Amino acid sequence: MSYGRLDRLLQARNSWPKWLNTAIDSVADNPSGLIGRLASLRYRPRGPLPDVSKSGKNLFTVAIGPVNYSNQGTLWAKSLSKKYPEVSTSTFAIEVPGGFNFPSDVIIPMDFYQRSSRWQKAQIEALSKFSHVLVEAEEPLVGRLFQRSVEKESVFLNNRGVSVAYIAHGTDVRIPDKHAKRTKWSPYLDPTLYINRLNALATKNVDFLNSIGSPVFVSTPDLLLDLPNAKWCPVVVEIEKWSTLRETTRRPGPIRVVHAPSVQTIKGTHLIEPALNKLHQQGIIEYRELRGIPSRLMPEEISWADVVLDQFRLGSYGVAAVEAMAAHKVVIGHIIPEVRELIQGHTGLELPIIEATPDNLESVLINLVAHPLKMDELKSAGGKYASRLHDGALSAEILMNNWIRPVQKESIVGGISQ
Repeated sequence: MSYGRLDRLLQARNSWPKWLNTAIDSVADNPSGLIGRLASLRYRPRGPLPDVSKSGKNLFTVAIGPVNYSNQGTLWAKSLSKKYPEVSTSTFAIEVPGGFNFPSDVIIPMDFYQRSSRWQKAQIEALSKFSHVLVEAEEPLVGRLFQRSVEKESVFLNNRGVSVAYIAHGTDVRIPDKHAKRTKWSPYLDPTLYINRLNALATKNVDFLNSIGSPVFVSTPDLLLDLPNAKWCPVVVEIEKWSTLRETTRRPGPIRVVHAPSVQTIKGTHLIEPALNKLHQQGIIEYRELRGIPSRLMPEEISWADVVLDQFRLGSYGVAAVEAMAAHKVVIGHIIPEVRELIQGHTGLELPIIEATPDNLESVLINLVAHPLKMDELKSAGGKYASRLHDGALSAEILMNNWIRPVQKESIVGGISQ
Protein backbone atom coordinates (compact mmCIF):
# COMPACT_ATOMS: atom_id res chain seq x y z
CA MET A 1 0.00 0.00 0.00
CA SER A 2 1.35 3.42 -0.94
CA TYR A 3 1.81 6.09 1.73
CA GLY A 4 -0.92 8.23 0.16
CA ARG A 5 -3.45 5.41 0.26
CA LEU A 6 -2.51 4.62 3.85
CA ASP A 7 -2.99 8.27 4.80
CA ARG A 8 -6.46 8.31 3.28
CA LEU A 9 -7.39 4.98 4.86
CA LEU A 10 -6.38 6.12 8.36
CA GLN A 11 -8.74 9.05 8.06
CA ALA A 12 -11.56 7.32 6.17
CA ARG A 13 -12.07 4.48 8.64
CA ASN A 14 -13.10 6.88 11.39
CA SER A 15 -16.19 7.78 9.37
CA TRP A 16 -17.20 4.20 8.63
CA PRO A 17 -19.97 2.50 10.63
CA LYS A 18 -18.94 0.58 13.72
CA TRP A 19 -20.11 -2.77 12.34
CA LEU A 20 -17.88 -2.37 9.28
CA ASN A 21 -14.77 -1.52 11.32
CA THR A 22 -15.51 -4.44 13.65
CA ALA A 23 -15.75 -6.81 10.69
CA ILE A 24 -12.46 -5.53 9.23
CA ASP A 25 -10.66 -5.81 12.55
CA SER A 26 -11.94 -9.34 13.09
CA VAL A 27 -10.08 -10.51 9.97
CA ALA A 28 -6.76 -9.72 11.65
CA ASP A 29 -7.87 -10.82 15.12
CA ASN A 30 -9.31 -14.13 14.00
CA PRO A 31 -7.96 -15.11 10.55
CA SER A 32 -9.34 -18.63 10.91
CA GLY A 33 -12.87 -17.36 11.52
CA LEU A 34 -15.57 -17.13 8.91
CA ILE A 35 -14.84 -13.52 7.90
CA GLY A 36 -11.10 -14.16 7.90
CA ARG A 37 -11.44 -17.23 5.70
CA LEU A 38 -13.75 -15.39 3.31
CA ALA A 39 -11.31 -12.45 3.11
CA SER A 40 -8.45 -14.79 2.26
CA LEU A 41 -10.27 -15.97 -0.85
CA ARG A 42 -9.13 -12.83 -2.66
CA TYR A 43 -5.62 -14.29 -2.70
CA ARG A 44 -5.32 -17.07 -5.25
CA PRO A 45 -1.76 -18.21 -5.92
CA ARG A 46 -0.86 -17.97 -9.58
CA GLY A 47 2.38 -18.74 -11.35
CA PRO A 48 5.42 -20.72 -10.25
CA LEU A 49 6.12 -21.42 -6.59
CA PRO A 50 8.36 -18.67 -5.13
CA ASP A 51 11.81 -19.46 -3.77
CA VAL A 52 12.39 -20.17 -0.10
CA SER A 53 15.19 -18.84 2.09
CA LYS A 54 18.52 -20.63 1.77
CA SER A 55 20.81 -21.08 4.74
CA GLY A 56 24.55 -20.67 4.35
CA LYS A 57 27.28 -22.84 5.88
CA ASN A 58 28.83 -20.28 8.21
CA LEU A 59 29.03 -20.71 11.96
CA PHE A 60 25.98 -18.48 12.34
CA THR A 61 23.20 -18.32 9.76
CA VAL A 62 20.64 -15.54 10.16
CA ALA A 63 17.33 -15.06 8.34
CA ILE A 64 15.54 -11.71 8.56
CA GLY A 65 11.95 -11.08 7.45
CA PRO A 66 9.20 -10.80 6.43
CA VAL A 67 8.69 -7.07 5.71
CA ASN A 68 11.99 -5.23 5.02
CA TYR A 69 10.42 -1.87 5.86
CA SER A 70 12.55 0.98 4.46
CA ASN A 71 15.08 -1.65 3.36
CA GLN A 72 16.14 -2.14 6.98
CA GLY A 73 16.04 -5.94 6.93
CA THR A 74 18.46 -5.99 4.02
CA LEU A 75 20.76 -3.35 5.52
CA TRP A 76 20.89 -5.06 8.93
CA ALA A 77 21.74 -8.32 7.14
CA LYS A 78 24.52 -6.72 5.09
CA SER A 79 25.91 -5.03 8.19
CA LEU A 80 26.08 -8.34 10.06
CA SER A 81 27.85 -10.26 7.31
CA LYS A 82 30.21 -7.35 6.63
CA LYS A 83 31.34 -6.99 10.23
CA TYR A 84 31.33 -10.68 11.13
CA PRO A 85 32.69 -13.14 8.51
CA GLU A 86 31.35 -16.03 10.59
CA VAL A 87 27.78 -14.81 9.93
CA SER A 88 25.85 -15.46 6.72
CA THR A 89 22.47 -13.84 6.20
CA SER A 90 19.37 -14.16 4.05
CA THR A 91 16.41 -11.80 3.85
CA PHE A 92 12.86 -12.35 2.69
CA ALA A 93 9.94 -9.99 2.28
CA ILE A 94 6.31 -9.97 1.23
CA GLU A 95 5.68 -8.22 -2.07
CA VAL A 96 3.10 -5.49 -1.47
CA PRO A 97 1.22 -4.51 -4.66
CA GLY A 98 1.36 -0.75 -5.15
CA GLY A 99 3.68 -0.33 -2.17
CA PHE A 100 7.33 0.57 -1.64
CA ASN A 101 9.21 -2.68 -2.19
CA PHE A 102 12.94 -2.93 -1.57
CA PRO A 103 15.39 -5.59 -2.76
CA SER A 104 15.48 -8.79 -0.74
CA ASP A 105 17.04 -12.23 -1.24
CA VAL A 106 13.56 -13.72 -1.52
CA ILE A 107 10.42 -11.81 -2.53
CA ILE A 108 7.12 -13.57 -1.85
CA PRO A 109 3.98 -12.50 -3.75
CA MET A 110 1.12 -11.78 -1.35
CA ASP A 111 -1.11 -14.55 -2.70
CA PHE A 112 1.51 -17.24 -2.04
CA TYR A 113 2.34 -15.78 1.36
CA GLN A 114 -1.32 -15.83 2.39
CA ARG A 115 -2.72 -18.98 0.77
CA SER A 116 -0.09 -21.35 -0.55
CA SER A 117 0.33 -24.01 2.11
CA ARG A 118 2.91 -25.63 -0.14
CA TRP A 119 5.13 -22.54 -0.09
CA GLN A 120 4.42 -21.87 3.61
CA LYS A 121 5.47 -25.39 4.64
CA ALA A 122 8.57 -25.23 2.44
CA GLN A 123 9.56 -21.84 3.89
CA ILE A 124 9.14 -22.82 7.53
CA GLU A 125 11.22 -25.92 6.88
CA ALA A 126 13.85 -23.76 5.20
CA LEU A 127 13.90 -21.36 8.16
CA SER A 128 14.37 -24.28 10.54
CA LYS A 129 17.78 -24.84 8.93
CA PHE A 130 19.04 -21.40 10.09
CA SER A 131 20.69 -20.91 13.45
CA HIS A 132 18.86 -17.59 14.01
CA VAL A 133 15.69 -15.92 12.70
CA LEU A 134 14.89 -12.23 13.25
CA VAL A 135 11.15 -11.48 12.98
CA GLU A 136 10.29 -7.96 11.85
CA ALA A 137 7.29 -6.04 13.20
CA GLU A 138 5.78 -9.19 14.77
CA GLU A 139 4.44 -10.20 11.36
CA PRO A 140 3.87 -13.91 10.66
CA LEU A 141 6.79 -15.50 8.82
CA VAL A 142 4.63 -17.86 6.79
CA GLY A 143 1.21 -16.28 6.43
CA ARG A 144 -1.68 -18.41 7.70
CA LEU A 145 0.16 -21.69 8.24
CA PHE A 146 0.04 -21.21 12.04
CA GLN A 147 -3.18 -19.14 12.02
CA ARG A 148 -0.98 -16.04 11.73
CA SER A 149 0.41 -16.73 15.20
CA VAL A 150 4.01 -15.57 15.57
CA GLU A 151 4.11 -17.33 18.92
CA LYS A 152 3.29 -20.71 17.34
CA GLU A 153 5.91 -20.07 14.67
CA SER A 154 8.44 -19.32 17.41
CA VAL A 155 7.62 -22.55 19.25
CA PHE A 156 8.02 -24.54 16.02
CA LEU A 157 11.41 -22.99 15.27
CA ASN A 158 12.63 -23.18 18.87
CA ASN A 159 11.82 -26.88 18.86
CA ARG A 160 14.06 -27.21 15.81
CA GLY A 161 16.93 -25.53 17.64
CA VAL A 162 16.50 -22.09 16.03
CA SER A 163 17.01 -18.94 18.12
CA VAL A 164 14.22 -16.46 17.36
CA ALA A 165 14.39 -12.73 18.10
CA TYR A 166 12.07 -9.84 17.30
CA ILE A 167 12.60 -6.29 16.10
CA ALA A 168 9.83 -3.69 16.32
CA HIS A 169 9.61 -1.00 13.67
CA GLY A 170 7.09 1.58 14.94
CA THR A 171 3.33 1.43 14.65
CA ASP A 172 3.43 -2.24 15.56
CA VAL A 173 4.32 -1.38 19.18
CA ARG A 174 3.66 2.36 19.51
CA ILE A 175 0.53 2.45 21.68
CA PRO A 176 -1.58 5.46 20.59
CA ASP A 177 -3.23 6.07 23.97
CA LYS A 178 0.19 6.32 25.65
CA HIS A 179 1.76 8.33 22.84
CA ALA A 180 -1.04 10.88 23.03
CA LYS A 181 0.10 11.75 26.56
CA ARG A 182 3.71 12.41 25.50
CA THR A 183 3.20 15.33 23.14
CA LYS A 184 0.30 17.58 22.27
CA TRP A 185 1.27 17.12 18.63
CA SER A 186 0.65 13.36 18.71
CA PRO A 187 -1.18 12.25 15.55
CA TYR A 188 -3.29 9.99 17.76
CA LEU A 189 -5.05 13.06 19.16
CA ASP A 190 -6.32 13.78 15.65
CA PRO A 191 -10.08 13.05 15.70
CA THR A 192 -10.02 12.10 12.02
CA LEU A 193 -7.79 9.07 12.67
CA TYR A 194 -9.18 5.60 13.38
CA ILE A 195 -6.96 4.38 16.22
CA ASN A 196 -8.99 1.55 17.78
CA ARG A 197 -7.21 -1.08 15.74
CA LEU A 198 -3.80 0.56 16.22
CA ASN A 199 -4.30 0.56 19.99
CA ALA A 200 -5.40 -3.06 20.06
CA LEU A 201 -2.60 -4.27 17.79
CA ALA A 202 0.21 -2.37 19.52
CA THR A 203 -0.99 -3.43 22.97
CA LYS A 204 -1.20 -7.05 21.84
CA ASN A 205 2.31 -6.93 20.35
CA VAL A 206 3.83 -5.26 23.40
CA ASP A 207 2.24 -7.84 25.70
CA PHE A 208 3.55 -10.62 23.47
CA LEU A 209 7.09 -9.26 23.33
CA ASN A 210 7.17 -8.74 27.09
CA SER A 211 6.11 -12.34 27.70
CA ILE A 212 7.89 -14.35 24.99
CA GLY A 213 11.27 -14.51 26.72
CA SER A 214 13.18 -13.95 23.47
CA PRO A 215 15.57 -11.09 22.59
CA VAL A 216 13.66 -7.97 21.53
CA PHE A 217 15.04 -5.01 19.60
CA VAL A 218 13.59 -1.70 18.45
CA SER A 219 14.66 0.29 15.42
CA THR A 220 14.08 3.80 16.80
CA PRO A 221 14.81 5.13 20.29
CA ASP A 222 11.27 6.32 21.06
CA LEU A 223 10.04 2.72 21.01
CA LEU A 224 12.04 2.12 24.20
CA LEU A 225 9.29 4.10 25.93
CA ASP A 226 6.85 1.32 25.00
CA LEU A 227 9.38 -1.51 25.35
CA PRO A 228 11.86 -0.42 28.05
CA ASN A 229 13.45 -3.88 28.25
CA ALA A 230 14.27 -3.98 24.53
CA LYS A 231 17.61 -3.09 22.95
CA TRP A 232 17.91 -0.23 20.48
CA CYS A 233 19.26 -1.53 17.17
CA PRO A 234 19.61 1.69 15.12
CA VAL A 235 18.29 1.96 11.59
CA VAL A 236 20.97 1.74 8.93
CA VAL A 237 21.59 3.95 5.90
CA GLU A 238 24.17 3.70 3.14
CA ILE A 239 26.43 6.48 4.39
CA GLU A 240 28.65 6.65 1.28
CA LYS A 241 25.64 6.95 -1.00
CA TRP A 242 24.32 9.96 0.91
CA SER A 243 27.56 11.61 2.04
CA THR A 244 28.58 12.27 -1.56
CA LEU A 245 25.73 14.81 -1.70
CA ARG A 246 27.42 17.24 0.70
CA GLU A 247 28.40 20.65 -0.61
CA THR A 248 31.55 22.55 0.32
CA THR A 249 30.31 26.02 -0.64
CA ARG A 250 27.16 27.86 0.36
CA ARG A 251 24.91 28.93 -2.48
CA PRO A 252 23.59 32.50 -2.76
CA GLY A 253 19.90 33.20 -2.38
CA PRO A 254 17.25 31.89 0.03
CA ILE A 255 17.91 28.63 1.84
CA ARG A 256 16.44 25.60 0.14
CA VAL A 257 13.98 23.61 2.23
CA VAL A 258 12.37 20.24 1.42
CA HIS A 259 9.82 18.01 3.11
CA ALA A 260 8.71 14.51 2.07
CA PRO A 261 5.20 14.05 3.46
CA SER A 262 4.78 10.26 2.94
CA VAL A 263 1.96 9.70 5.48
CA GLN A 264 1.24 13.39 5.94
CA THR A 265 -1.27 12.94 8.76
CA ILE A 266 1.46 11.23 10.80
CA LYS A 267 4.27 13.59 9.77
CA GLY A 268 2.17 16.74 10.34
CA THR A 269 2.54 18.13 6.82
CA HIS A 270 -0.78 19.97 6.94
CA LEU A 271 0.27 21.65 10.19
CA ILE A 272 3.49 23.17 8.82
CA GLU A 273 2.41 24.05 5.28
CA PRO A 274 1.02 27.52 6.14
CA ALA A 275 4.35 28.68 7.61
CA LEU A 276 6.36 27.20 4.75
CA ASN A 277 4.17 28.74 2.06
CA LYS A 278 4.38 32.13 3.80
CA LEU A 279 8.18 32.07 4.01
CA HIS A 280 8.43 30.84 0.43
CA GLN A 281 6.25 33.70 -0.82
CA GLN A 282 8.36 36.19 1.15
CA GLY A 283 11.54 34.87 -0.47
CA ILE A 284 13.06 33.83 2.86
CA ILE A 285 13.16 30.17 1.85
CA GLU A 286 12.73 28.23 -1.38
CA TYR A 287 10.43 25.34 -0.52
CA ARG A 288 9.81 22.03 -2.29
CA GLU A 289 7.45 19.27 -1.22
CA LEU A 290 8.76 15.86 -2.23
CA ARG A 291 5.63 13.88 -2.88
CA GLY A 292 5.55 10.52 -4.67
CA ILE A 293 9.31 10.46 -5.32
CA PRO A 294 10.68 6.91 -5.85
CA SER A 295 13.33 6.01 -3.27
CA ARG A 296 16.01 5.66 -5.96
CA LEU A 297 15.52 9.32 -6.94
CA MET A 298 15.37 10.74 -3.41
CA PRO A 299 19.15 11.34 -3.09
CA GLU A 300 19.04 13.71 -6.05
CA GLU A 301 16.12 15.62 -4.53
CA ILE A 302 17.79 15.85 -1.13
CA SER A 303 21.05 17.05 -2.72
CA TRP A 304 19.23 20.23 -3.81
CA ALA A 305 18.33 21.18 -0.25
CA ASP A 306 20.03 23.00 2.61
CA VAL A 307 17.39 22.00 5.13
CA VAL A 308 15.25 18.86 5.41
CA LEU A 309 12.07 18.95 7.46
CA ASP A 310 11.39 15.56 9.02
CA GLN A 311 8.27 14.91 11.12
CA PHE A 312 6.41 17.11 13.60
CA ARG A 313 4.06 14.75 15.43
CA LEU A 314 5.74 11.51 16.52
CA GLY A 315 8.49 13.06 18.62
CA SER A 316 11.32 10.90 17.26
CA TYR A 317 13.34 10.34 14.09
CA GLY A 318 13.86 7.54 11.58
CA VAL A 319 15.45 6.61 8.28
CA ALA A 320 14.60 9.79 6.37
CA ALA A 321 16.22 12.02 8.99
CA VAL A 322 19.35 9.86 9.10
CA GLU A 323 19.69 9.95 5.32
CA ALA A 324 19.46 13.75 5.42
CA MET A 325 22.07 13.98 8.18
CA ALA A 326 24.36 11.62 6.25
CA ALA A 327 23.96 13.98 3.28
CA HIS A 328 25.15 16.85 5.52
CA LYS A 329 21.82 18.64 5.50
CA VAL A 330 20.34 20.55 8.42
CA VAL A 331 17.45 18.51 9.81
CA ILE A 332 14.51 20.04 11.67
CA GLY A 333 11.81 18.08 13.46
CA HIS A 334 9.90 17.53 16.68
CA ILE A 335 11.79 15.33 19.16
CA ILE A 336 10.30 14.94 22.62
CA PRO A 337 12.71 15.47 25.56
CA GLU A 338 12.44 11.83 26.69
CA VAL A 339 13.80 10.63 23.34
CA ARG A 340 16.71 13.08 23.38
CA GLU A 341 17.51 11.89 26.93
CA LEU A 342 17.41 8.24 25.84
CA ILE A 343 19.83 8.94 23.00
CA GLN A 344 22.18 10.88 25.26
CA GLY A 345 22.05 8.19 27.92
CA HIS A 346 22.64 5.29 25.52
CA THR A 347 25.27 6.87 23.29
CA GLY A 348 26.74 9.91 25.02
CA LEU A 349 25.83 11.90 21.90
CA GLU A 350 23.43 14.80 21.42
CA LEU A 351 20.98 14.41 18.58
CA PRO A 352 21.81 17.19 16.05
CA ILE A 353 18.21 17.68 14.90
CA ILE A 354 16.87 21.19 15.51
CA GLU A 355 13.75 21.11 17.66
CA ALA A 356 10.66 22.71 16.14
CA THR A 357 6.90 22.33 16.32
CA PRO A 358 4.19 23.62 14.01
CA ASP A 359 3.83 26.55 16.41
CA ASN A 360 7.40 27.84 16.07
CA LEU A 361 8.75 26.40 12.80
CA GLU A 362 8.51 29.81 11.11
CA SER A 363 10.68 31.52 13.73
CA VAL A 364 13.13 28.58 13.79
CA LEU A 365 13.68 28.89 10.03
CA ILE A 366 14.04 32.67 10.19
CA ASN A 367 16.64 32.31 12.96
CA LEU A 368 18.49 29.69 10.92
CA VAL A 369 18.66 32.03 7.92
CA ALA A 370 20.22 34.68 10.17
CA HIS A 371 22.97 32.32 11.38
CA PRO A 372 24.62 30.63 8.39
CA LEU A 373 27.64 29.51 10.44
CA LYS A 374 25.28 27.64 12.75
CA MET A 375 23.94 25.82 9.71
CA ASP A 376 27.46 24.71 8.79
CA GLU A 377 28.01 23.39 12.32
CA LEU A 378 24.74 21.45 12.24
CA LYS A 379 25.54 19.91 8.86
CA SER A 380 28.89 18.68 10.12
CA ALA A 381 27.44 17.39 13.39
CA GLY A 382 24.68 15.55 11.54
CA GLY A 383 27.13 13.83 9.24
CA LYS A 384 29.25 12.66 12.17
CA TYR A 385 26.21 11.45 14.10
CA ALA A 386 24.88 9.44 11.15
CA SER A 387 28.28 7.82 10.56
CA ARG A 388 28.75 7.01 14.24
CA LEU A 389 25.36 5.41 14.92
CA HIS A 390 23.78 4.50 11.61
CA ASP A 391 26.40 3.04 9.26
CA GLY A 392 25.46 -0.50 10.31
CA ALA A 393 28.52 -1.44 12.35
CA LEU A 394 26.91 -0.56 15.68
CA SER A 395 23.64 -2.28 14.77
CA ALA A 396 25.57 -5.43 13.88
CA GLU A 397 27.38 -5.33 17.24
CA ILE A 398 24.11 -4.99 19.11
CA LEU A 399 22.53 -7.95 17.33
CA MET A 400 25.65 -10.05 17.79
CA ASN A 401 26.32 -9.24 21.45
CA ASN A 402 22.70 -9.41 22.61
CA TRP A 403 21.44 -12.34 20.57
CA ILE A 404 23.57 -14.17 18.02
CA ARG A 405 26.61 -14.60 20.27
CA PRO A 406 25.54 -12.97 23.53
CA VAL A 407 28.08 -11.64 25.93
CA GLN A 408 27.86 -12.97 29.47
CA LYS A 409 27.71 -9.62 31.21
CA GLU A 410 26.58 -6.09 30.50
CA SER A 411 29.07 -4.18 28.39
CA ILE A 412 29.50 -0.96 26.52
CA VAL A 413 29.99 -1.38 22.78
CA GLY A 414 30.47 1.59 20.49
CA GLY A 415 29.15 3.93 23.16
CA ILE A 416 25.79 2.16 23.51
CA SER A 417 24.96 0.18 26.63
CA GLN A 418 24.16 -3.38 25.62
